[in-house]
Amino acid sequence: MKQIETKFNVRYSETDQMKIVHHSNYAIWFEAGRSDFLKSSGISVSDIEDEGILLPLYEMNCQFKKPAKFEDEILVLTGLKGLSCARVIFTYKVYQVNTNVLLATGETMHAWTNKFLEPVNAKKKIPEVYDILSLTLKSEF
Repeated sequence: MKQIETKFNVRYSETDQMKIVHHSNYAIWFEAGRSDFLKSSGISVSDIEDEGILLPLYEMNCQFKKPAKFEDEILVLTGLKGLSCARVIFTYKVYQVNTNVLLATGETMHAWTNKFLEPVNAKKKIPEVYDILSLTLKSEF
């Protein structure tokens, strides 16, 4: 499976009083990984939005294995799990770089919509983007 790496250090503002990363930050980390994945495929989120297409999140899951802590170097591996004319699914694995310990896994599921959040057929509305993602998904097997 094609996976894109996103690396960064945990900031103090992402932690609680125990210097453990608050769970809400994983959604932000997933978004950073997803943006990097699309960029690596030659697709920009801004370009998709300029075409009047949005990718709202309709479902997200995250399984926490070990806590991330202040100043940890984090690696988010992002992959494409599924694609249809109506939806796209991304997967994530979050590691602590120095120890290579798996901290969390997750998925986000997104719908292709217009600016009014009405479903659209991505294959028809943005065929270039759909084709790139389709080829990426097929090349993963």
